[in-house]
Amino acid sequence: MSPIDVFGEPQRLVIAVAATATYVLLCAVIVWRQRIKRRNTARLFTAAVTGAAPHWCVAYASQTGSAEELAMQTARTLHLSGIAVQVCELSTLDAASLARAERVLFVVSTYGEGNAPDNAAAFAQRVMGGALPLGHLHYAVLALGDSSYANFCGFGRELDRWLRAQGAQPLFPAVEADQCAADAIDAWRRQLSHLVGTDDAPDWQGPSYDRWQLSARQQLNRGSQGNAIFHLEFEPVAGAALPAWESGDLAQVLVPTDADHPREYSIASIPSDGRLHLLVRLHRHPDGSFGAASDWLTQQMQIGDSVPLRLRRHARFRLGANAERPLILIGNGSGIAGLRGHLKTRAAGGAGPNWLIFGERNANCDYHYREEIGTWQRAGLLARLDTVFSRDQPERRYVQDCLLEAGVSVREWIDKGAAIYVCGGLKGMAAGVDEALTEVLGRERLEDLSLSGRYRRDVY
Repeated sequence: MSPIDVFGEPQRLVIAVAATATYVLLCAVIVWRQRIKRRNTARLFTAAVTGAAPHWCVAYASQTGSAEELAMQTARTLHLSGIAVQVCELSTLDAASLARAERVLFVVSTYGEGNAPDNAAAFAQRVMGGALPLGHLHYAVLALGDSSYANFCGFGRELDRWLRAQGAQPLFPAVEADQCAADAIDAWRRQLSHLVGTDDAPDWQGPSYDRWQLSARQQLNRGSQGNAIFHLEFEPVAGAALPAWESGDLAQVLVPTDADHPREYSIASIPSDGRLHLLVRLHRHPDGSFGAASDWLTQQMQIGDSVPLRLRRHARFRLGANAERPLILIGNGSGIAGLRGHLKTRAAGGAGPNWLIFGERNANCDYHYREEIGTWQRAGLLARLDTVFSRDQPERRYVQDCLLEAGVSVREWIDKGAAIYVCGGLKGMAAGVDEALTEVLGRERLEDLSLSGRYRRDVY
């Protein structure tokens, strides 16, 4: 008798239900602990040390979480010096609040080619779009960017110029950090210590890297017109326990061929899968050479080899308060990774309804996770599934075209409380999706969805 024959159907059903209940309970405990931690952190930073209102504000604009982490570390430094401080997303800082502020430290990243991150878009349009007398304001800017882009630290520089033009007075020159370079972060920290008169600053080091070994790898798109894309599975080495993460989080990987700059990937699995899943496309430069990280992970690394890897919380793309809402999940290419994590979470918890809109080149070779998606659809997890394969017909069609065609349904889902999650390429897909949603919902409503956390993006 095979092992699976030991139990009858009723027993297997009981075991399955028990396992699912255990996982859901574990997720609930993790979420509860994180909410308590965030609530305590908020109390810490917004409570005035002397009972007076906060004298300092740390405002951050973050797409993947780096600026948010540095903002919190900045606030801790001020708090250690007995300074009352408030931390906020930049989009929650309106013109009236800024006009009343005396000291604001801005920690802002740049998104794509010089754009403001999603949680700063409203501030950029509604506040920076006009004039505001700020002669009373003292400020500083920590600008995060990536020098591989032409408009390095574009939003941070634009913010600094705008503040100066309004008469605001810089506490010290803007600090620019290329991919969160340690020397630039240390310079910011030293300036803060000088401002508040303390050398007793907290440890600003990020989480350490652990060794993870490659346990499985499979190319998903053999015969594709596009670059090869691989499903990879990792496990901690030496029997270490699998750490906890939530769908929407990121993995940072250091490869030996480019160890100075970590590469970030959307996590395509959940802890109950037992492994960390990534979806990596082999990047090819115009000269024919391969990207250092993708080449190592998909070509050079062998099963059993290990790399330094760490998990990073991505608050802007987690389910969070949207855990029980209907979801519209939109993505293309390797962007299915982040959406797959969310669908796995929904499958484990039984939440819905869910609508997946996925796009790629050709259905016969670029339909990543086809069987799994089909299983979810047959099981009712996917109330609606739309696939768009751009090269399967004479005219090019993309996910944004599908959104425009389904505009009535999109509005109905939003009216019923749905949240929108977008994962994939920034220049083509994400920009097109944003334009399509603007046409379907209106710019003001889309901005309100973003401010309330019901429009979230993980795009690159």
